[in-house]
Amino acid sequence: MNKLRQFLSAIFVKYRQLILYGIIGATSAGLDFIIYSTLCYSDVNYQIANIISTHCGIFCSFLLNRHFNFKVKDKFFKRFFSFYIIGLVGLALTWLLLFIFVEMMDMNELIAKLIAIFAVAIVQFILNKFITFKKTKKIEL
Repeated sequence: MNKLRQFLSAIFVKYRQLILYGIIGATSAGLDFIIYSTLCYSDVNYQIANIISTHCGIFCSFLLNRHFNFKVKDKFFKRFFSFYIIGLVGLALTWLLLFIFVEMMDMNELIAKLIAIFAVAIVQFILNKFITFKKTKKIEL
């Protein structure tokens, strides 16, 4: 049992950011999906629902990642702008995937949204890690 604990601890340390990003992403994606589902069931067009729900997910994800995962507090507006632009790239990808799945493949919009969330999350993690939350080097004189 002790070796298992050491192994899991080593894995967590090595992949801490990815694991926390996944947890935070699941939280934000859950919020996104709940809002999306609610709007779709309220007869809001699925693409309009996607725009609204994705924005809620972007804001939630930025605040949680900034505070708990990447732990960078400097340059708030610059980092938020970068995160938001990457979120908009994700929104465009999600829009395209939803269009393909719902319009062209006749898939249920809720199932299509779930698939799109997972695909887009991978792209956004990579972009945010290396662009938005890149640690700035301090120059010491």
